[in-house]
Amino acid sequence: MQLAKTINKPTLPRNTQLMITLGFVALFIFSILFSLGNGQADISFTDIWQILLYKTTHGALGSLDNVNQSVINIIWFVRTPRVLAAIFIGCGLAISGTVMQAVVQNPLADPYILGISSGASLGATFAIMVGFGTASIFSQISLSFSAFLGALLATFFVLLLSSIGGKMTSIKLVLSGTVINSIFGSISSLIVFLANNAEGMKTVTFWSMGSLASASWGKLPLLAVITLLVSVFFSFQFRVLNTMLLGDEAAVTLGIPLGTYRKLYMVIASLLTGLIVANSGMIGFVGLIIPHIVRGVYGSDHKKLLPMSGFVGALFLVWTDLLSRVLLPNTDLPIGILTAIIGAPIFIYIILKKEYRFGG
Repeated sequence: MQLAKTINKPTLPRNTQLMITLGFVALFIFSILFSLGNGQADISFTDIWQILLYKTTHGALGSLDNVNQSVINIIWFVRTPRVLAAIFIGCGLAISGTVMQAVVQNPLADPYILGISSGASLGATFAIMVGFGTASIFSQISLSFSAFLGALLATFFVLLLSSIGGKMTSIKLVLSGTVINSIFGSISSLIVFLANNAEGMKTVTFWSMGSLASASWGKLPLLAVITLLVSVFFSFQFRVLNTMLLGDEAAVTLGIPLGTYRKLYMVIASLLTGLIVANSGMIGFVGLIIPHIVRGVYGSDHKKLLPMSGFVGALFLVWTDLLSRVLLPNTDLPIGILTAIIGAPIFIYIILKKEYRFGG
């Protein structure tokens, strides 16, 4: 099939891809160090290196004798967990977007368009408004669990609606996701409107714009483990994801039950999306534009597309988070605002150039 050839055909020569990948790796390392050193207080690379070496080896290597305690606190307890959270969240959003675009066979889809993020937002909004938005461990677990339940509920209704009247198809999935997205978004707004909780309304408003300001070492383990497990799982599903691009009829001839895989993938994506929304709020466009950028270099074969989308998504969010900290003096700009400002023009460009096909 012509589409099968398109899937397996690299967009750029292999040597060029290798050079770009090495460039991404070098930029990634530089980005982490640069992000750690810059913010409201600029810190030297020497201090950063000493702190990271000392903390990661539990004092076996390095020395903090000549480093100010406030600098140690900023690097280790504020910026390091925040940069790591940006890496895992960016990776998770990009992976989810890549998978969703294959699941619905629509390169303009992502978990937000399919309603999964709205479900997670509804769950998290409810948890915040009833008092689970504080910084205690129990409250954070409750918030994450509520967001996951909301995402799972949205996924259930999307799958239910798309199955009514016959076999589930990609078009019915997109339409069902649009409906659920609208309904759940309206319910979230209604909860905020009816609740007599000024502090909760302020929290929900800021959280709905996305932020990594609450990142901490305590929140990282669950986020890291789930993101890595889901990323590894989907990386081994590249054959099924490639088959989804061929369409339902081709999948039937190959003996692959796409309906079953669609349900499985959407449930797993709801778990990851719910966790991300609970930790960072609503951050849009990452899962939508990053896969398109990566396809332009590596093609549509998910064997390369998935891991590189996660990598570039992490890199993108590290820089976006840095901008959110330095653009306005003494102000932490919500990261969701920046991803929208950056992502929307790219999205418009893709549509105008009509480069939204699989394979770029």
